[in-house]
Parts: sequence; structure tokens; C-alpha cells
Amino acid sequence: MAATVTRLSLVAALLMLAAPAAVDAQHTGKVYRIGYMSIPSRESAGNLMDRVFLPALRQRGLVEGKNLLIEWRWAEGKPERLPGFAAELVALNVDLIVAPQSDSALAAKRATRTIPIVHVLSGEPVADGLVASLAHPGGNVTGLTSTPGAEIYGKLLELLKEATGASRVAVLWNPARDSPTIQLGLRQLKAAAPILGVQLQVFKASGPEQFEPAFAAMAQGRTNAL
Repeated sequence: MAATVTRLSLVAALLMLAAPAAVDAQHTGKVYRIGYMSIPSRESAGNLMDRVFLPALRQRGLVEGKNLLIEWRWAEGKPERLPGFAAELVALNVDLIVAPQSDSALAAKRATRTIPIVHVLSGEPVADGLVASLAHPGGNVTGLTSTPGAEIYGKLLELLKEATGASRVAVLWNPARDSPTIQLGLRQLKAAAPILGVQLQVFKASGPEQFEPAFAAMAQGRTNAL
């Protein structure tokens, strides 16, 4: 379901960003340059790029190598590379920056107030500082969110307790991908846990090499659910 939501959201975001550009490109012969900066590797995002992103652009009349040039920037799981990517894309004066995650969109926003930025699935755009409000976002950032608000994290914990009866629940998060929404979500989880009679265990993993130790610690701590 998550993959389906992501793909639908990406298509919807692309329809927002590509419609006017497609009309201009067809009539003026202009070659548009889009910057794409994202946290994962090209390999891990390949299916989404090849089956959704590029076909959606082609459907709107934007074809890579013809009237479209895409400046790809992949952080390979290292969020600290995002500010550098943003600076590069701004220096190239791209027409648009696609920054799928909250942290990539924030890095782009800090680098430019004029180039349009589209995020695909942010955490909570108001709390993260991407927009002023959902009704009147203002600025140069637009896109979609999958989160109605940080309070959803407490509800998720409640649903997990109802479904599994778990009394010890682990939370795995990446401190390198810190944001106001994540911090608020962690606070919501910690506030909801004692009310639900749940012992919360928080584990960190800043990269794939830290997954195995984190899961081993969960098993040692007799975690019932994640």
C-alpha cells in the first residue's frame, strides 16, 4: 500500500509541475532543466523512476534528451550531501527542483527562494517549515504530504497495541534525517505510550550497517512489535 500511495502521489505531483511546462515546451522548443535531489541511491529508486517519474513526464510532453534535461543528484543514504546538491542545482539555474522528502525539500528551500520546489511526500510541511500553511502555502514550495499531523503517531501506536497486544514496542529512527516533524512524532509516541500501557524502546540507525545491531538489541530487550 505504501508503494502505491507513493506512486500515486508522485504522479499527482508531476501533473502539478509538468502541465504548464509541457504546453510551453511544445510551442517554443524550449529545453527545460529539472533538478532531482533525493536521499536514496538511483538503484533503490530505479523502479519508481523508470515506471512512474519519467513516463509521467512523457505523458505531459516532457521527454528527457529532447525537450528535457534532468540533473540527477542521489545522496546514497547520506542526508548531509543534500545542501551541496541544492547549491549545485541553484548554480545551474534549473527551472524546477524535485525534492521528494522533507529534508531534501528543506535543503532546496534554504538554497533558493525563487526556483519552484516540489516535494512528493513530506512529513508535515507546516511543522517542517516548508510552507506557511496548507491553505496558503506561499513561497516557492508545493507538493503533497502523507501525514495529517504528528498526532497520527500516537494513533499508530494505539492501533499497533490493539492489533498485537504488544506491551514492549520498539521505535527505529534515523537521527541523520532529523526534522521538526520527526521530533514531534517521537514526543507524541512517548506521551501516548504510558497511557496505552506500552513500554517504548527507541533505537537509532543512521545507515544500513546499523540495522543488525539495532534488531539484535530489540530481540535482547524482548520487543513485541516495531
